Amino acid sequence: QVQLVEFGGGLVQAGDSLRLSCAASGFTFSWYSMGWFRQAPGKEREFVAGINWSSSSTVYADSVKARFTISRDNSQNTVYLQMNSLKPEDTAVYYCAADRKFGPPGSEEAQYDYWGQGTQVTVSS
Repeated sequence: QVQLVEFGGGLVQAGDSLRLSCAASGFTFSWYSMGWFRQAPGKEREFVAGINWSSSSTVYADSVKARFTISRDNSQNTVYLQMNSLKPEDTAVYYCAADRKFGPPGSEEAQYDYWGQGTQVTVSS
């Protein structure tokens, strides 16, 4: 059974850092690109960051570039999102997702095959 479980969300102040983790099981993790998406209240879900199977390629949304870092540990079947200099507009439910491909990570929801349930990140001003 495929599972993606996100950890690490919470309530922080603007300027703080937070690291999200996503533990994968039920599929061959190293065959998949991984991505993080987020959905703020009243808004569409949007792409945040993606990483390919070997960590040789990463991609970020402009809104998080230079503040967020995506990484993965294939030996632990886990993908991470390090979030620094958090802003109130980063408040959202954050989801990890898996895309069965060896190429560069995609930024479109439709490309991803599996999704986690999400973890809430709230940034107060």
